[in-house]
Amino acid sequence: MLVGMSIEGEPSVRREVVRLHGHRITYQVAGDPARPVLLLVHGITSSSATWDPVIPALAEQAYVIAPDLLGHGHSDKPHADYSLGALASGLRDLLDLLDIDRVTVVGHSLGGGVAMQFAYQYYEYCERMVLVASGGLGREVSVALRAATLPGAELVLPVIAHPYVRDAGVALSRVFGRIPLPVRPSVAEAARGYASLADSPARSAFVDTLRSVVGPGGQRVSAENLLYLTAGRPTLIVWGALDTVIPVAHARRAHGTMPGSRLEIFEQSRHFPHMDEPVRFTNVLLDFLGTTEPAAIDKPTLRTRLSGQGESAPGPVT
Repeated sequence: MLVGMSIEGEPSVRREVVRLHGHRITYQVAGDPARPVLLLVHGITSSSATWDPVIPALAEQAYVIAPDLLGHGHSDKPHADYSLGALASGLRDLLDLLDIDRVTVVGHSLGGGVAMQFAYQYYEYCERMVLVASGGLGREVSVALRAATLPGAELVLPVIAHPYVRDAGVALSRVFGRIPLPVRPSVAEAARGYASLADSPARSAFVDTLRSVVGPGGQRVSAENLLYLTAGRPTLIVWGALDTVIPVAHARRAHGTMPGSRLEIFEQSRHFPHMDEPVRFTNVLLDFLGTTEPAAIDKPTLRTRLSGQGESAPGPVT
């Protein structure tokens, strides 16, 4: 059974909730449905709130949908399949529910991996793709994320994410940081996500999601051997030069592999360039939207590329 309702949100942005496969899924929506659709997909421990600095401006020229993925934000956090394929299927089902069949998918971090999986599984839905500090483009990832996949991590996380520990850390930082320094949005967002792990269902969903894509040795899932399939579909890659979670080298390598892609390095940004430099991010994304033609890959094109007959087919396996 499908249920929809509105809950409180910003003046120009609505937060909606639906029931999908028995689970409560929430999403933010803004803009004119007659305009191109932007599907914004957040990263691990984040929610649709990570896009708050850019949604209103993006909605001036697009129809914006920003869901809380299952296991995140205001959506339900059941014991479930949190693989990239399952999350991509959830996006497809949400779009079908909303009667939307073509989108520009924008994915950040884990959401970038979900976006690539979505574009691969449901290629007819995806007319453009934007990868923001995306996972799935190389092995390297921060030590903290790798450590969180180790056996017993779920027993340690509730201790280090406990409010008392966080408050003590804040007090200590004040003692040793008498000179007032601005807190970067990337740092604040990472801290907010870290704090969310004090909640048991969120923590369980985090561990299950993380272990599906990251192991002690680094990222376990890679789309690098499939990037040739993006030829003909407009693709934008955005990365922070100061990213310490996923290195900017992944952006440059992916750009060299993805035919016709655009690369934007934000020199002042860390892992959340859309939060560290929201005005620039909005301008870059809207320019990309306005200067490219939507181009979903159809089945004959996909078949040609898979058979190795297309111009961008991969070389022989060695």
